[in-house]
Amino acid sequence: MSNPVLLDILQYPDPRLHIVAKPVIQFNEALNILVRNMSHTMYQAPGVGLAATQVNVHQRVICVDCSENSNQLIVLINPIIISASSDLQAWEEGCLSVPDVYEDVKRPKSIFVKAQDVQGNFFELEANELLSVCIQHEIDHLNGKVFVQHLSQLKQGRIKNRLLKLAKSSKNTDKNIDDVNTIDPK
Repeated sequence: MSNPVLLDILQYPDPRLHIVAKPVIQFNEALNILVRNMSHTMYQAPGVGLAATQVNVHQRVICVDCSENSNQLIVLINPIIISASSDLQAWEEGCLSVPDVYEDVKRPKSIFVKAQDVQGNFFELEANELLSVCIQHEIDHLNGKVFVQHLSQLKQGRIKNRLLKLAKSSKNTDKNIDDVNTIDPK
C-alpha cells in the first residue's frame, strides 16, 4: 500500500465546487485510495470534514472526524439524510475551500443518515451537534453548494470579492517570486 497523497483543495469561488457529485457505483481499490488521500488531506489541512467535490472528484464521498484527537474517521459513501430534527442550531462554520471565513449557519441540530462504507455495506448513523453540522456541510458540497450560499447575498458578495482579491495578490506574489528567481546574477 502506497503512502497517502496530499490532494489540492479547490478554493471558492471555483465553479467546480458547484458540480453535483455522482453516486459511487464501484467499490474498489481506487475508492480506497481516494478515501485514504482525502482523509490524509483533511487531517493535514487541518479540517474536520472533506467532500470529494472539494478535491475535484465528483463522486458522493465524504470524510469527517469531529473527535478531539482526530482519531475517529467516519467515511460516508452515497450519504442520504433520512430525517432531520425540526430544532435548528446556529454553528459557526468554516470550510477548507473558503479559507479564513467563519460565519454562523443554522442547520438541524440532529440528523439520521444512511450511507455506505468503502466496501459498499449500508449503515445508518444518528448525528448530533457538531457531527450533524459537519455531515450536512459536506453533503452540501456533494450537491454543489458551498456554506456561504446559506448567507445573505451581501455577505456572499463580500466573501467572494475578498477571496478573489487574495487569489489575485497570491498570483502576483508568485509571479514576483518567479521574477526574482529568474534574475541572472551576472
